[in-house]
Amino acid sequence: MPLDKLILIIVTVIAAAGATIWIATALFATSQFGIFATLPVLLIGSLVCYVAWRVISERLRNKEDDHYDKFDK
Repeated sequence: MPLDKLILIIVTVIAAAGATIWIATALFATSQFGIFATLPVLLIGSLVCYVAWRVISERLRNKEDDHYDKFDK
């Protein structure tokens, strides 16, 4: 496995874990105010996850835009 893909996987997993903890903490902190305070947090969190998923999947799928394929090892 190339080093850049391994680093991408590690960074993605750490970012996903951090986002999960942040969203869970925000949900627990706002749960005393009811669903109307929790709903915007869920919407923003799901939007951030969707955008991150699209960016990562596009970068992995697009072979013409791979900068590191042109370098010799």
